[in-house]
Amino acid sequence: MRAIAIAIGLAAWLPIMAGTTPGASALPPTLADTGFYDLPKEPFEPNHPLWTDGATKSRWIHLPPGTSIDKSNPQAWDFPVGTKLWKEFAFERAVETRFIERMADGTWRFATYAWNPAGTEARLAPEDGATLESGFRIPSRADCLACHEGPVVPVLGYSAVQLASPPVATGALGYFHGNCGHCHNENALPGTGFTLAQPGANPAVSAKFRAQAVARMKSHDALFRMPPIGVQVPDREGIRLIERYLQENP
Repeated sequence: MRAIAIAIGLAAWLPIMAGTTPGASALPPTLADTGFYDLPKEPFEPNHPLWTDGATKSRWIHLPPGTSIDKSNPQAWDFPVGTKLWKEFAFERAVETRFIERMADGTWRFATYAWNPAGTEARLAPEDGATLESGFRIPSRADCLACHEGPVVPVLGYSAVQLASPPVATGALGYFHGNCGHCHNENALPGTGFTLAQPGANPAVSAKFRAQAVARMKSHDALFRMPPIGVQVPDREGIRLIERYLQENP
């Protein structure tokens, strides 16, 4: 997996500092205000992580004391109110940390925090996102919802498929689940001819999928490539895995 050196100057961070919006006022203004520094620093690692241009990622979860996740439905874990999750993206050093929290009414809110050049503080990014001088794109909150509102549960990396041992799904089907299943599922995109979320992933049934899957993964065209958000550099290892899978499962 290739890491990309991202050099972020002060000029790239200042617009993020000033980029507050009316809708962002209810969100914690800094990463520290989310409770990030009170976390145990042992991150979790999903079985099938989402590819994002080779970024190194660390993930944490916090459950309020005395609560637990209802796992009675293994395909749709029910997280208690007050659940918080963080995902940090780094290219040699941290560039952004994404945050999800379940509110008292059962809804979820999403925010992204951009790190300053010194790596000493991360502040709330503008609601419409930001592009750093390196070309790295911090997603808008609408971009976050585009992926996270597709599944029944908006938590993508902390689930039975992602954490169960032995894994519920491995190899190519797990890759499809982790990278594509949040959109390509019966809830978000019904009627597309293929489902890429576990259980039930069966991309081989669609001739159109087989013809386009690898081409879309390799593409640099923002209107054609998959995934459509958060990727500019193709995942070469993932492409080889999917090519082998399609060859072996005609």
